[in-house]
Amino acid sequence: MGVSEILAQLDREIAQLQQARALLSGAAAAKAGKAATLAGKKAAKKKRNLTPEGRKRIAEAVKRRWAEQKKAAGEQKKGSGK
Repeated sequence: MGVSEILAQLDREIAQLQQARALLSGAAAAKAGKAATLAGKKAAKKKRNLTPEGRKRIAEAVKRRWAEQKKAAGEQKKGSGK
């Protein structure tokens, strides 16, 4: 393969990359415009809050999970000591 063939191949690849970049930048611009219109709609969405009861249920579930993990870790230590 000669130098001129390599340069021709590089030029073709560069042209393909530039075309892909143009397509992507056009798509990105379209998405940016769409995102701007959606941003106004999302700003109006109300934030959800946990009730004290819900927070308590989650805390209890986490404590149970930690206790189970601690118990399982203790059983593994006993079993590996043999």
